[in-house]
Amino acid sequence: MNQSKKLTDGALMLAIFMVLLFITIFIPLLSIISVFLLPVPFVIYASKYNWKPSLLMLALAVILSVMFATIFSLPTPIMMGLGGIMIGSAIYKNLSAYETLARGTFGFVIGLLFLFVFSQVLFQVNIVEDFRVMISDSLEMSTSILEDFGAEGQADEFQEMIQLQIDYIIDLLPVFVLISALVFALVSQWASYKILNRLEKLDLHFPPFRTLRMPSSIIWIYLVVLFLTLMDLNQSGTFFLIVQNVQVLASILLAIQGFSFIFYYAHHKKLSKAIPIISIVLTVLLPIVFLTIVRIIGIIDIGFNMRERLMKNK
Repeated sequence: MNQSKKLTDGALMLAIFMVLLFITIFIPLLSIISVFLLPVPFVIYASKYNWKPSLLMLALAVILSVMFATIFSLPTPIMMGLGGIMIGSAIYKNLSAYETLARGTFGFVIGLLFLFVFSQVLFQVNIVEDFRVMISDSLEMSTSILEDFGAEGQADEFQEMIQLQIDYIIDLLPVFVLISALVFALVSQWASYKILNRLEKLDLHFPPFRTLRMPSSIIWIYLVVLFLTLMDLNQSGTFFLIVQNVQVLASILLAIQGFSFIFYYAHHKKLSKAIPIISIVLTVLLPIVFLTIVRIIGIIDIGFNMRERLMKNK
C-alpha cells in the first residue's frame, strides 16, 4: 500500500511539475511566478519520501521535459529538481529552516553550474562571453550617441568607465550565481512551507529575521580578504578573483547580520517597527554610506556578542 501511494504521489507531483514547466516556457507573463514554483513538487515529494525516490522522479521529469518540450529545457528540471530535492530531504530530516536553506542553495548552485556547462558543451554558447558582447554592443551605441552630440571626450571616458564595470561584474560571476541560487532556494522553501503546512498540517516556518546569527568566523574571513586586497595582487590572476568574490560575499553576509541586529534591537527595546524598515530603505537609496554603517553594526554584533550584553542589561 505504501509503495502504491509513493508511486501515486510521484505521478501527481510529476504532472504538476510538467504543467508548471509548460507555463514557464510558453506563457511568459506567468513564468515570473511559475519559475519559482518549479522546485515545489520535488520539495513536497522529497519531504515525504526522502531523496532516493525523488531522484527517480527527477529522471522521469528530465525525460518528459526533453520529449514534450525541447532539448533546451533540459537544464530546467535538473536545476529545479536538485534544489527541490535538497530542500525536501532537509525537511524530511527535520533540519532547521536555515540549514534547509543552505542545502537548497547548494542544490541550486549545482544546477546553475550545470546550466553553464550544458550551454558551453552542447550548444557552444558561452553565457559569460555573450553577456560581455551584449553589454559591449550597448556601450558602443551609447558612445555613438554621445559623439553625435559632440561629446567625444566624455564618450571615451564613459566607455572606459563602463568597460571597467563590465569586467568587475564578470569577475563577480560566482557571487551572482550564489545569490541567484539563494533567492531561488528562499522563495521555493517559503512557498513549500506554506503548501506543506496546509496539506500536511505541519508547522514549518522561518524563525524571525532578528534571530539570525552568522558564525563568528565570518569576521576573520572578511578581515583576511580585506588585508589581501591591500596587497599588490595580479588582477588577472585566479587568486585575485577568489579574494574579490570572497570579500563581496563576506560583506553581504555582514550586512545581513547588521540588519538582523537592527531588527533585534528594535524588538528588544520595543521601538517602532518602522525603524528597521527605514534602515533598509536608506541603505537602498544611499548604499555607499549606509551599507558600510550596517556592515560595521554586523561586525560589532558578532565580535562583541551585543545581543548577550543587551539581555544582561535588561
